[in-house]
Amino acid sequence: MLHRHLNHQRLTLAAIDDVISRGRWQDWVDLRRAVLSDRTLLEKVERVCRSHASDPYAQRHHFWMRYAEEHRSVA
Repeated sequence: MLHRHLNHQRLTLAAIDDVISRGRWQDWVDLRRAVLSDRTLLEKVERVCRSHASDPYAQRHHFWMRYAEEHRSVA
């Protein structure tokens, strides 16, 4: 996914937020693969999602927060 306002394709906090907020199914698949291959990305996903925790309409972020929590407990 080409990220708005970013001139690189690294999974920075801004890039992860963009994938979660605006990404399509394949972008989420790519993020999941990246997280499974590099568990340190779970911390970044949680950090991004925590900033949206108080927004009941940020359902994508709530989903990814639960995903990160579940996979952290498995790891």
